[in-house]
Parts: sequence; structure tokens; C-alpha cells
Amino acid sequence: MGLSWLNKFRIAVSITVGVLIIGLLAWPLAAPLDPLGPVKVSNLTIGGAILLLGLALMVGFVAYFLSWPHGREIGILAVPSGLAVWAIRSGSMATLMLTAPKVTQRRELYRMLTVESFFWLLVIALGYIGVLSAHKLRPAGDTIAPQIKTKFSTRRFLNAAFALIVSSVIASLCVRFFAREATTFAKAFVAQPATGQIVFAVLAAYTVAGFVIKKFLDADHIWTTISASVVIAFSIETYVRQITIEQIAYHPATFFPSAIVSILPVQMIAFGALGSVAGYWLAVRFEYWRKHESK
Repeated sequence: MGLSWLNKFRIAVSITVGVLIIGLLAWPLAAPLDPLGPVKVSNLTIGGAILLLGLALMVGFVAYFLSWPHGREIGILAVPSGLAVWAIRSGSMATLMLTAPKVTQRRELYRMLTVESFFWLLVIALGYIGVLSAHKLRPAGDTIAPQIKTKFSTRRFLNAAFALIVSSVIASLCVRFFAREATTFAKAFVAQPATGQIVFAVLAAYTVAGFVIKKFLDADHIWTTISASVVIAFSIETYVRQITIEQIAYHPATFFPSAIVSILPVQMIAFGALGSVAGYWLAVRFEYWRKHESK
């Protein structure tokens, strides 16, 4: 069940569409005035935000047909790949903290980042809706992509809720481990990770989470992707407390109470979505290998 060269080409095309349209062409929509500044939702105007959502819908739609007949499986990579370019070009969380030196300013900033994570998640969702819309117009027949079931059942709801919780716990633990820079001040705080380390940490963490919930809960990658916003919100509520902010305010802006709160929402959501899909398909590939190739 290895990837054929044709499917590798389809994946490359889907990623390229997202990178070109969202990552590069739409970059001015969210580009910070300061070249070293972070990418955040407040960089967008209202018109820019609406345009970005429309582009995400279009990119998902186009990527489906460019990677047909496996558009449902591959087309969903386009939008998070485009946001990943923004995440890499963005400045760091430490740069953002320099704009909020006071305790009250930092608490308010973190509250805004919680809301911001759901906007980036909405962008990913619009790309997925674009893929599903294209699939409705031209179904590709049999597919092993996760199916969206609209009929309610208690069992399905509980499985989804449990998958969301498990994904959040696994991803949170893994990100804290992989993105943990040198500690200081009696190991109370961690230093700002480099962008490359953030990319690896979030991708690896959500790949592990996506693999686990598919392998053991048979849940799809949607719940793992959504858990990225849950992790951000929970971590901010847990680590960004009044007393913690007061303590860390006397130290350089490059130090944080947890590695998770040193990662920008756009970085967590973009690479979390890509890692979730990767983990899902690794679990599918592992199960196929276990049943057919390990004997």
C-alpha cells in the first residue's frame, strides 16, 4: 500500500496550489508591517479576512479536482500548506510579547490569541468544505477518506468527544516535549523555540495524536485538527495566570511559562492540521501492513 509516483505527484500538486495561492499570492493580506513581526488575525482587515476565507474555499475546491480521483484524501492538504508558509515567514511569539510589556496587556493579548486560533481553524475548515463541495459535484467512487456522518448517535458523539480529548492530551504532552528549549530561572520558564523546532514539534506531536486516535479509536483526523485550538485555549487558561504573568514580566520576552504558549496560533493550527492528516494515513498504512505484509 505504498504511495505510487502518481499519488506523490498529486500530493505535490495539491500542496503547491495552497502554497502559491494562499502562502504567496495572499501573503499581503496578513503580512505584518514590521518584517520581523508575527502573523496574527489583527493584521487582516475585515475585507481581507473575508477574502482569505473565500480563497480557502476556492483552493480546497480546485485542489480536489487537481488531485482527482483522490481529491478527498489529498485536496485537504492545500489550505494548511498555504498557512504553513505564513507560519514559517512569521515572526515569533517573543516579538509579539514585546508589544505588551505590562501584565494586563499580556493577559488581554493571550485572550485574543485564544479567539484567533479558532479563526485559523475556520480557514482550514473552509478549505475542507471546498473539497467536500467538489466531491458532491463529481464523486470519485470508492474512497477510504474519513466520511462525514451527519446522523446523530450517542455512540458517535462520545467517540468524537473522546477522540478530541485524547488528541488534545497527546498533542499537548508531545509539543511540550519536542518544543522545549533550555530552561532557566530554577526551571520555571522555557526559552522561545526556533521556528524550525516549532515546525518539527507541532508536526510530530499531531502526527502521533492522529496515529493514535485512528489506530485505537478509529476516529478521523478532523478531531485531531480541532484539538489544536483546544490545546491553545487550555494551555493559556492553565499557564497564563495572573501570578505567572507577574513573575515572568520581569524577565526578557523570550521566556514563557510553557513551550505551548510560545507558539503562535497560526503555527499550531497549520502544522497541527498537516500532522493530523499524516498521522491518520500512517495508521491506515500500518494496519494494512499488519494484515497483509507482516505475515
